[in-house]
Amino acid sequence: MELLDSLKQKAKSLNKRIVLPEGYEERTIKAADIALEEGLAKIILLGNPDEIRSNARKLGLKNLEKAEIVDPKSHSKKNHYIDMMVELRKHKGLTKEEAGKLIEDPLYLGALMVKNGDVDGEVAGAHRSTSDVLRPAFQYIKTAPGISVVSGAFLMIVKNKSYGDNGVFIFADGGVHPNPTDRELAEIAVVSGRTARSLAGMEPRVALLSFSTKGSAKHELIDKVISATKIAQQMAPDMMIDGELQGDAALVESVGQTKAPGSKVAGKANVLIFPDLNCGNIAYKIVQRLADAEAFGPILQGIAAPVNDLSRGCSVNDIVSMIAITVKQASDRD
Repeated sequence: MELLDSLKQKAKSLNKRIVLPEGYEERTIKAADIALEEGLAKIILLGNPDEIRSNARKLGLKNLEKAEIVDPKSHSKKNHYIDMMVELRKHKGLTKEEAGKLIEDPLYLGALMVKNGDVDGEVAGAHRSTSDVLRPAFQYIKTAPGISVVSGAFLMIVKNKSYGDNGVFIFADGGVHPNPTDRELAEIAVVSGRTARSLAGMEPRVALLSFSTKGSAKHELIDKVISATKIAQQMAPDMMIDGELQGDAALVESVGQTKAPGSKVAGKANVLIFPDLNCGNIAYKIVQRLADAEAFGPILQGIAAPVNDLSRGCSVNDIVSMIAITVKQASDRD
């Protein structure tokens, strides 16, 4: 929890604007109330103002009066955002009438607010699906320069401090891309290393995982990881990146020295890159449950501005933590 406390403390000094599109959702407005009380960010809630204020009173929330509330159906910038949408999607044949309907969806409005610089980041997904959250971000905010793929990283904190960076890891991709190509996997590795530096303040040691270590087995699935490792090393020569590594070779120093002697990553990895979404999603959930680890995410990577998704099973505290994480991501763009 020291890391999350540190992120929250940092957020208080940054004065960023975070939009929460699901202003109708109970956990979201409770989290907004806490974030405002703690001074983590300026909060913009999307939804019917009367409903939000009524729900706040019923729940005994005292800080939402500090939030800005924007009604997706009626606000001063509605026509401006509609024009933006038509201009950005005219190659797809988007009409003004269609844009007028879409902009009343809080997730589209939130994405356009981010795109227009009216807010610094967005947190959503407590009620809506990941695909619902990502679609407007893909269409209007798009990916960061030099990156073609969006991925979902998990900040993992395990109790055994001898692993990772004092028990801290980044796992990716655990939430977005089902089956990346070698180039996409390389991009995921590099942006995950950057996430480790930004959020955890640690020097990344990035391991691209496989069921083989340094040629111990042969298969086309391994070939993809080997190729991805070479591409990632070329993309980020200043970052410690190695593969292909088995899980034990990546995590356990004695095993890493035996299976991959001379590697700067083997046995000391703090960023674990899984070859596909099956592996990444299963791994983070098993570690979370069986090792009683803390898991925060998916933290979306590769988008040109911070947009973060939540699990629909998230807690109020999860949302508060994600607000602090989004503020830190926004500060990295300054």
